[in-house]
Amino acid sequence: MTETLELSIESKLEFVDLVSSVVKSVAAKMGFAEDDANWIELAVHEAVINAITHGNKHASDKSVEVKFVIESEALSIFVRDRGAGFDLEQLPDPTDADNLLKPSGRGIFYMRAFMDEVGRSTHPEGGSVVRLTKRKRPHQ
Repeated sequence: MTETLELSIESKLEFVDLVSSVVKSVAAKMGFAEDDANWIELAVHEAVINAITHGNKHASDKSVEVKFVIESEALSIFVRDRGAGFDLEQLPDPTDADNLLKPSGRGIFYMRAFMDEVGRSTHPEGGSVVRLTKRKRPHQ
């Protein structure tokens, strides 16, 4: 059985904590281990901040949609912005020597480290959609 939960927030960083609270609640409901729940929350936190900052550029007339698809063995979270888009493969490598001391540019890197799958697509109505998936471990 699949359940879906959807949120829409304004492009304001003050709403990131609200999304984080929902992530923690959903992960707990699904029975994820505490460590995995924390990694999921951090990945979604990064995705929402990127959507607000880089996608929507803090525009008050643009929202960020967060959709949770809850299945028995996996959680997928889709974060949509209304921006111009980006190419996952064209992002600079934050582990490259030239980028190590830069204060930003690690969001996608963290998402890939924390989640089982990370993808990006263009929404038919505009903007980017980042898909984050975490599967439950067998002992959960």
